[in-house]
Amino acid sequence: MPKLIVPPTADVAKKWVEETPKRSTYYEKNAPAAAERQNANAIAAAPVYKAAVTAADIDKRFMGGLKKAGPDKFRRGVVNKGAARFGPGVRAAEPDYSSGVAPYLETLAAIEVPERKPRGDEANLDRVRKIAVELHKKRLAILAAGP
Repeated sequence: MPKLIVPPTADVAKKWVEETPKRSTYYEKNAPAAAERQNANAIAAAPVYKAAVTAADIDKRFMGGLKKAGPDKFRRGVVNKGAARFGPGVRAAEPDYSSGVAPYLETLAAIEVPERKPRGDEANLDRVRKIAVELHKKRLAILAAGP
């Protein structure tokens, strides 16, 4: 049987680095148009997601991927990509952040907590407990929202 002709890894990586960035305008033009399809496909994939994250050996796969990548991959990503993208990414995410945090701020504003006691008084835990319970209920309500 004939063998496949496979180019050297260095050549493939070099071509990827040289050619892929040229496709950013294609990405910018076409990726937003795929939003409806992407969302529908992601929703339809929920059972596959559940099966994947509940697989018996998922913890070993997870750790294996992390060990394979190592801390240097994370460090390189922060230095070579993340630092430059951080500020613009935060600015671009402002509407999402605002709409995401608003329900929790509204919940906090509506909570009536017991009076604060002196430092170290266990009754202060009732204040914290009330806040935690209300925020948890809001989170569950938001997660259950949708069609």
